[in-house]
Amino acid sequence: MVRQLQKASEVKKEVEQKEKRRTPLSRERILQRAITLADKKGIDALSMRSLAKALSVEAMSLYNHVKNKDALLDGMVELVVADIAVPEKKGSWKAQMRERALSAHSRLTEHPWAAMLLMSRINIGPFMLNYVDATLACLLHGGFTYAQADHAWNTLDSYVYGYTLQSLNFPFAPDEYKDAAEEFMPQLPMEQYPHLAGLSLEVMEGRHDGLHDLTFGLDLILDGLERVLSKEP
Repeated sequence: MVRQLQKASEVKKEVEQKEKRRTPLSRERILQRAITLADKKGIDALSMRSLAKALSVEAMSLYNHVKNKDALLDGMVELVVADIAVPEKKGSWKAQMRERALSAHSRLTEHPWAAMLLMSRINIGPFMLNYVDATLACLLHGGFTYAQADHAWNTLDSYVYGYTLQSLNFPFAPDEYKDAAEEFMPQLPMEQYPHLAGLSLEVMEGRHDGLHDLTFGLDLILDGLERVLSKEP
């Protein structure tokens, strides 16, 4: 019975490999598999060799579709951006930008490696260019000048990217805050750190969950941008 199961497993694996070989290699397929690998193992573990192995092809064949590793990374970021909500020139600019920010946070949380790449690389793919152009159009339609619109979307993106990176790398899970507060409380003598100790007590005694909320800061920024418009002559 064991040998039969092993044989069945080998046959299944062989069939899957044949299916992979029959599927034509394309830039889209390469980028999608690279994203899957990065999501699973992290961006540092992604190499052209490991990607080729996952696709059951020779590494050199990848270069027929992506110029090099940098082009691969740019293409991966481009596909992530393609899934972020694009603001429109209608309705409330504030609502559109809020949706854009929440969508960006959601997509970047799904792909933990993407936020850093998005911040550290020059991205000029069609999805990115359309994303930025539509953002500017939304803000300009809402009454901002070009300079104000530039400051506005960069301020929003800086907050969303920073918040996302912090939430992805924070050392405690949401359900661990209370235990963490109890653990660190002995290191926070009330007479020396009264306010930190007070905050920890709020969490320990259930009056505050300790969780940070993306929308808290997002709404502060949007309200501030709205005041910029109200000051215009």
